[in-house]
Amino acid sequence: MSKVVVIDHPLIQHKLSIIRSEETGSKDFRDLVREVALLMAYEITRDLPLEEVEVKTPVALAKCRKLAGEKIGVIPILRAGLGMVEPILELYPTARVGHVGLYRDPETLKPVEYYCKLPSDLAERDLIVVDPMIATGGSLVAAIDLVKRKGGRRIKVLSLIAVPEGIKAVQEAHPDVDIFTAAIDDYLNDHAYIVPGLGDAGDRLFGTK
Repeated sequence: MSKVVVIDHPLIQHKLSIIRSEETGSKDFRDLVREVALLMAYEITRDLPLEEVEVKTPVALAKCRKLAGEKIGVIPILRAGLGMVEPILELYPTARVGHVGLYRDPETLKPVEYYCKLPSDLAERDLIVVDPMIATGGSLVAAIDLVKRKGGRRIKVLSLIAVPEGIKAVQEAHPDVDIFTAAIDDYLNDHAYIVPGLGDAGDRLFGTK
């Protein structure tokens, strides 16, 4: 079974508490999501391999370490996942970005695909699928299904908030995919919203309803 990592750094938890507040407007919400995603990106890439290199400083030669040619891919689930892409690209500017568009049918609550555009070399990349919320897990499972069908192999998930129901669904469907989140909330309500959650992440990011 895949591992679930709750990144509980004090700065992340502090910023997440502000993100949750209904009084936080769209601009501050976007800025805070960006900041938290940046902090979380350090943790999710902690196991990237390094290689030893020799660097000439102004004083002498130094033995240093750098990334061992790893290729990163970032795949946001539209549209809420877009708010977490830019900070990852700041850390890894050579990363390729794919997009998966899914919406939840309001009656069946099942994900419906409407867009998929992914890098052609998925199999060569360490992939980070980003979505602020893991609620039912349906959209995330469907997105990972798509990525795997296109050749993706090494996949991790980065989210702000998850619930046990969603985590279970993802682990059962994709036991090889590790999940990194800032919080595991209590449960889903009758409308499949995370409780206490933060509301609709996409609406709050982009000021829509």
